Amino acid sequence: MPRDPDTPIHCGPRHVAIIMDGNGRWAQARGRPRLYGHHAGARRVREVVEACPGLGVKYLTIFAFSTENWKRTQVEVAGLMSLFRRYIIKETRALAERGVRVRFIGDRLRLDAKLIDLMDQLEEHTKTNDSVHLTIALNYGGRDEVARATRRLAQDVAAGKLAPLDVDEQTLPRYLDTHVLPDPDLVIRTSGEARISNFLLWQSAYSEYEFIDTLWPDFTAAELARLCHSFGARDRRYGAVRA
Repeated sequence: MPRDPDTPIHCGPRHVAIIMDGNGRWAQARGRPRLYGHHAGARRVREVVEACPGLGVKYLTIFAFSTENWKRTQVEVAGLMSLFRRYIIKETRALAERGVRVRFIGDRLRLDAKLIDLMDQLEEHTKTNDSVHLTIALNYGGRDEVARATRRLAQDVAAGKLAPLDVDEQTLPRYLDTHVLPDPDLVIRTSGEARISNFLLWQSAYSEYEFIDTLWPDFTAAELARLCHSFGARDRRYGAVRA
């Protein structure tokens, strides 16, 4: 759902997307296994979600597990899947009580049935909430998302539901996992890496980026506030020139 550049917006970002990087390095710096850092990072999510309403952030999208993360060790992947299941079970009530609506994006086919069931239950349990829209990217990759969207679009063309000449840059977003969400205004990547790692490739075409050195388990609501306030000073022209 791209934003109309002529529409006035809140001076801060309405939609913040975060690449939560640095959990493993944070743990290793403390002589602990990488999974220790992932658990610390999961706890940090709660603080960030709770900070959003006060900052005017209506939408928060977090990158939890990428399509490339399957390349990690079997122990780490299994630990992460267990962490996701535990997070959903533990946080469902708190998320619902805070008025948070949760959605998941990504390809669910490779995930285990128990995790998929928990994801479905959390989405259903929070579907009427509107304080913050929390989107969790799980087994998500931007290229994979575009490929899956293009496949569905091609099926509609083949079925005669869509004319080839009607396909334009406004058409494809309707087939993306994020079709009900506005594009992110601000994308933050923690841990000092300066790359987007296949995250929201289509949606972030005009997003502002912040690459910060803080490792994700050390990221605070105060730092989020600083980045949101900094965003408000940026001149977003969407390719145009101010008169």
